[in-house]
Parts: sequence; structure tokens; C-alpha cells
Amino acid sequence: MLQSDQIEDLITLVSSLDRGALETHFHTYRANFPIDFTRDFLGRLPLDKLRHIFVAMCLQSQRMPELAAAAA
Repeated sequence: MLQSDQIEDLITLVSSLDRGALETHFHTYRANFPIDFTRDFLGRLPLDKLRHIFVAMCLQSQRMPELAAAAA
């Protein structure tokens, strides 16, 4: 389970990601459930909605994203 300070770090990290980095995370994040968003679908969503969905995925999986992927 993510601790409150980790959740704050997660939100800070995700809010700093641009669209390209965020879309990369959608395709590389190892969740404990299937993630099958198409590039076309992700490309049509507003950036804030992408961030919201990604944070929700991380909270549901109880895993922080890989920092190496965040730097990409």
C-alpha cells in the first residue's frame, strides 16, 4: 500500500510529465490488471485527464511508476 508521502510524490511526479512521457508510462507501466489504451485514444484525451487516469492506475496497483520511464 502506498503511504501518504508516496501518494504526494506520485501526484508531483505525474503533474510534471508531459504528454509524451505520460503516454510512454501508459504503455510501460506494470499494473496488476490489463491496460489496453490505444495511442489514438490517449492522443485525444486532454492532458489533465491522462494524468488523472494514470494516477488512478498507480493507486489501484499500489505501485509507483518506474523513475527511468519518467525521465524518458
